[in-house]
Amino acid sequence: MEDASLTQPRPDPMISVAASDAPNTEPTPIGKKKSKRKFVTIGKVFVQATYNNTIVTITDANGAVLGWSSAGKTGFKGPKKSTPYAAGITVRDVVERIRDTGLKTVDVFVRGVGSGREAAVRALGAQGLTINTIKDITPIPHNGCRPRKVRRV
Repeated sequence: MEDASLTQPRPDPMISVAASDAPNTEPTPIGKKKSKRKFVTIGKVFVQATYNNTIVTITDANGAVLGWSSAGKTGFKGPKKSTPYAAGITVRDVVERIRDTGLKTVDVFVRGVGSGREAAVRALGAQGLTINTIKDITPIPHNGCRPRKVRRV
């Protein structure tokens, strides 16, 4: 007597399952979600002006970054990055990027000793933003590192 399981035809593993039997296998999009843009009226602007570059970051009142730009990002290279003109162009670039957030009033925090400090603050006013306060947050050492030994010749 033959076994019933031996006479039954086996399903071919190479044949695909019918579409109605298969679970939903729709491809899901991979990547970043499109985040909804914030609407902010009061924010903070951080200007870092070094001898080599000027970086401007605009945040909301809590510190979440809305946009940033630097002189190098706007196309300046070499010693031109640290000029006051480059700082003004950098501010114009970052304000254009965050124009749709509705930012009107800002507190400005300036860090560094570069030549783009004053130009960046002036450019913020020229872009139509109301400046509440300007604060210098340049780090100052309270005695600094130990100096090198005196050179004897």
